Amino acid sequence: MSVDRQSGTAAWLPSATAPPPAARAGEPRRPFFRGLWRGRPEDPRWARPALLGLLAATLVLYLYGLSASGYANSFYSAAVQAGSRSWKAFFFGSLDAGNAITVDKPSGFLWPMELSVRIFGLNSWAILTPEVLMGVGSVAVVHAGVRRRFSPVAGLIAGAVLALTPVAALMFRFNNPDAMLALLMALACYFVVRAVEDGRTRWLVWAGTAIGFAFLAKTLQAFLILPPLAIVYAVCAPVPVRKRFGQLAAATLALVVAGGWWVAIVELWPASSRPYIGGSQNNSFLELTFGYNGLGRINGDETGSVGGAGGTGQWGETGWERMFNSEIGSQISWLLPAALILLAAGLVATRRLRRTSVTRASFLVWGGSLLITLVVFSYMAGIFHQYYTVALAPYLAAVTGMGAGLLWEKRQELWASITLAASVVAAAVWGYVLLNRTTDYLPWMKWLVLIGGLTAAPGLVLAGRISRRLALGAAAVGLVAALAGPTAYTLSTVGSAHTGSIPTAGPAGASTMGFGGGPGGGKGGMRGGFGGGMPGGQGQQGQQGRNGNGFPGGGMPGRNQQNGNGGTRGPGRSGNGFPGAGRTGEGGMGGGMGAGGLLNGASVSSAARKLLAQDASTYTWVAASVGSQNAAGYQLATGDPVMAIGGFNGTDPSPTLAQFEKYVADGRIHYFIAGGGMGAGLGTSSNGAASQISSWVRKNFTKVTVGSATFYDLTQKKNG
Repeated sequence: MSVDRQSGTAAWLPSATAPPPAARAGEPRRPFFRGLWRGRPEDPRWARPALLGLLAATLVLYLYGLSASGYANSFYSAAVQAGSRSWKAFFFGSLDAGNAITVDKPSGFLWPMELSVRIFGLNSWAILTPEVLMGVGSVAVVHAGVRRRFSPVAGLIAGAVLALTPVAALMFRFNNPDAMLALLMALACYFVVRAVEDGRTRWLVWAGTAIGFAFLAKTLQAFLILPPLAIVYAVCAPVPVRKRFGQLAAATLALVVAGGWWVAIVELWPASSRPYIGGSQNNSFLELTFGYNGLGRINGDETGSVGGAGGTGQWGETGWERMFNSEIGSQISWLLPAALILLAAGLVATRRLRRTSVTRASFLVWGGSLLITLVVFSYMAGIFHQYYTVALAPYLAAVTGMGAGLLWEKRQELWASITLAASVVAAAVWGYVLLNRTTDYLPWMKWLVLIGGLTAAPGLVLAGRISRRLALGAAAVGLVAALAGPTAYTLSTVGSAHTGSIPTAGPAGASTMGFGGGPGGGKGGMRGGFGGGMPGGQGQQGQQGRNGNGFPGGGMPGRNQQNGNGGTRGPGRSGNGFPGAGRTGEGGMGGGMGAGGLLNGASVSSAARKLLAQDASTYTWVAASVGSQNAAGYQLATGDPVMAIGGFNGTDPSPTLAQFEKYVADGRIHYFIAGGGMGAGLGTSSNGAASQISSWVRKNFTKVTVGSATFYDLTQKKNG
């Protein structure tokens, strides 16, 4: 077998400066469809059909039972509904078509869903299918990034690892910003590796563009991987130093333009004629970016967030073990120990290669992105949810595929075969630990995983000295053992409905997250739940939803909660009971909901829909409610704009009491929905707007009761 002089590995690894074989001059171009099916001329005939099969299987897996989740996160689904009705809401990311307030993120991630809804109408499939396609695209990008420098099998392993990561299966079927973020971050890594490969400026500019658009999905999280990408190109690019820094400057300009044009328009647009910037305290997107959605996530100082400023550790323990604990581990960490071993092995194997080695640069790009994101997630003190870890999935998958492929090619060397075996044992042992945390879920599988990994290890150690058939058998057993656990959790994930703001992957009980478990707390340890009630809360226990997201004891401070059913039921069979999320006791307006109200939209009766439909077209907003989730539930149920007073948490100072009084005087709002949010509960806005509005409404307007829901007719003042 010929050997590449640059890398010292097999000849299927092209040189760092050579163009891809299909692009070499003088070679005839094959018909498109034949090339699509056949792939590279030097590839085995099975390689491209295997890739297409992987992508098709991922598509089917992620589409399975998609409508079961209904509107998924009703907060963002309401914004999608608004953007499908109003181009102004589309551009700004407004929560309602009346453009009262935006979501607490830039609007870029909403655009594919809004365009889909404009075409196909408002339904679960129209909202969630774009997210599925982003998942399939991410698998394709990771495969392509690995395959360019490694074997076809390495690329397939990388793609399969991503597709079968539980948190990836969750978020590529959900309408949070993270699906678009993961796809664009994977593209950025791919483009940087391409830039190192041939030194062309265009690839680096494309990388900057991808990160710029990722900023429009989830603000500063998109910038986490900038240091490793920039450093790797500055050191490894096959062009002179001066040109490298000029290219990096061009990429930076592309990033600023791609992400900054929208920011500039929003900041320069007169505040009086655009919606309030949700999540900010001063109606500024820059404040939102660098505060609540930026540095606040790192240091925990998140004014206006759940729990207020100066984080208190309610989002879980920080530290190096965070990604492995009972809150996070089952979401992402199945192959993380193996990936870290393979990353170290890849860097050792390529340590003597020339500066421009694309093989080593690939490990540095994907591995550096994995490590820096891992460190930030492990130590950030602010709001942190389990599903954030989907950002790690593309990097982890790529490193796993590259490392396994490289060590397999070097299996004749004893250190490489031992390291490959060690990575399989690490995956099997850690899989056993994770599976053992859910003792009632497939109790036999943990033994299958452990025994399979330990059985494969000797064969992998001797892989360079035994027959190829036996070595391949050991590798197959090891791969099955490594992927069995995450595959089972992924299948459990796609077989369940997921709604609300804090979804988790895997079977019930696989992941627990504490939140402010103070005195009077309820039962902790529920899947994806809060660890206890807030101080003084007297929320009573409700029924657990079909995907396990019940929140016993979720009452608010000083509130005398009644048993509620705040789970939104969209077109599918979702419906999570959130105790304390229903109507409040006397005086419970303006923040009387339990924790469940923060997590999901309200359940709206047909009688309530009929009430709000009366003369709906004559009002800008058919109703207003404190907090976005309650407003979102009513807006999705009626199809008409509902104002979310105080934004997501009910703590944003918008509208002020004076602004709200003017809206009412101008006849722009019909009803006020009682018991809607958390403005007087978990956090406090800068001027107590939600509480002031609630008190003013209760004092001046007529109460209307429909079933268990209470409304105030803002067109009918109290007598006297």
